[in-house]
Amino acid sequence: MTHADKFSPTASAWRRALPTKASIACVCLSIFSACGFSSCDRVMTSRYAQLVKDADGKSAQGDFLRAIDLYEAALDDSPRCAEIHYKLALLYDDKMNDPLNALHHFKRYLVLSPNGSHASDVKNSVKRDEIAVVTSLSGDSVVTRAEAARLRNENLNLHKELEARSATMPIGSGKAQARDASSKKPASRKSEGRTYVVRSGDTLVSISRKFYKSSARWKGILDANKESIHDPKKLTVGQTLVIP
Repeated sequence: MTHADKFSPTASAWRRALPTKASIACVCLSIFSACGFSSCDRVMTSRYAQLVKDADGKSAQGDFLRAIDLYEAALDDSPRCAEIHYKLALLYDDKMNDPLNALHHFKRYLVLSPNGSHASDVKNSVKRDEIAVVTSLSGDSVVTRAEAARLRNENLNLHKELEARSATMPIGSGKAQARDASSKKPASRKSEGRTYVVRSGDTLVSISRKFYKSSARWKGILDANKESIHDPKKLTVGQTLVIP
């Protein structure tokens, strides 16, 4: 103990208490910082939820451009944004007819959620959109003219083959076939009875998702409506499609 401390007990006690006060100050600062970060996180989460809610509302109202702006404003690099990338991809793919931007968001979904609930559908969509981008750059349609001609020729050949077989078929077997056909008529009518009236913004892909929960069966819908669909990329609002 120094001579000054011996006669100044108050100063000595203050010096011994100083570390304790500093520790208390540090603890208080830590608590304040934690509360600040927590509050900031809550604000960010609330803003994210509100943006997604507003975007969903605009999409449901048909204001797709505004919905895209709101979804993109909510994007960050967190895994929770995988669902937003999926919604953006569907808007670009089904409503905006923009496979290039759709492709970007589909791939971002797979990066953030490679095993997510939409992964299988997204992988199929990526393959289809890659073909669409390539064909659009080459100035041709998704279904090329050569492919359409080949399909028509195959259809004509099948019809000729069926007519030839029915002409050479024995009478008894023809009756049996007629009975089989009549027994299957109710099921046929049931399958042919499912139709869909095209709405604004619909595409073969979006209709496939609506009925089959997958974009991969759009070709089946196209094949079932070849006579009424002249351009697969431009459906006519109000036309009735058969859903196979």
